[in-house]
Amino acid sequence: MQVSLQALKAFEAAARLGSFKAAANELSLTPTAISHHINNLESRLNVDLFYRQVRKITLTPTGEYLSAATSDGFNRIDQALATVQATGTTVKITTTSSLAALRLIPALQELSASQPNLEVDISTSEAVDKQLHTLPIRFGERLHINAGDIIKTERFNVFGSYKVADIPWQNGPVTLYTTKWKNKALSEPPLKQWLTQNNLDPALFSIKTFDQELFGIQEATAGSGLVFCSTTLVQRLLNTELLKSFDTHAVESEFCYYIPNKQRFSTRDTRLVLEWVEGLLD
Repeated sequence: MQVSLQALKAFEAAARLGSFKAAANELSLTPTAISHHINNLESRLNVDLFYRQVRKITLTPTGEYLSAATSDGFNRIDQALATVQATGTTVKITTTSSLAALRLIPALQELSASQPNLEVDISTSEAVDKQLHTLPIRFGERLHINAGDIIKTERFNVFGSYKVADIPWQNGPVTLYTTKWKNKALSEPPLKQWLTQNNLDPALFSIKTFDQELFGIQEATAGSGLVFCSTTLVQRLLNTELLKSFDTHAVESEFCYYIPNKQRFSTRDTRLVLEWVEGLLD
């Protein structure tokens, strides 16, 4: 049987408070409106829910039964809404494994200190999530991306452990890790352009590849070779002197990080997180 939600709400409040007037005040209605809702509910159910006396109402046995059920039901709804609202305050970021591990996750503590009430969840995914509380930070080429969606353009250079020589390729071939993207639609990293720009012979390097920049960076940090990768990813490692750059020129690339349809993110929390990401990568 279908009954009015407003009528049930009016009944629940009147039964709980023992007064049509008190129920009216709680629900921002008039006592007449409360009485009308309850009369309609009783008519619909063909029962009496209240004993009506001058300036006093009491529940009938049927009314007591329905009161317990409606109070329990509305309490559950309130609890569920509170849970959903708490979930809604969490801003989710989906991005590449390399950006998440090397830049975003290490900086979360700093964000938490400045915005203690802001919850951020970071996961890795290639799917573009269209939910308004999920920021999908993607890696692509500027040619195919709306300029307004770009948050960081990429430069590439070679980096190595602080323990290696200042010109590690001077005495013969050295292992150089680069990336062979999982996404076959992307162009190759601009290693050839970097070699030409720095007047270096490809024979000086023994090239090895991973499908994520993260792995090459880990090998370079461990002193197992050099890595050719984006300057964005290694910035924190350079600041902490776990990696160093050499006397070479970084090469500009067509690659960038971007958020599809970035202007759609307008809620306060997502804007705060977006500004944090842009500031972190700047």
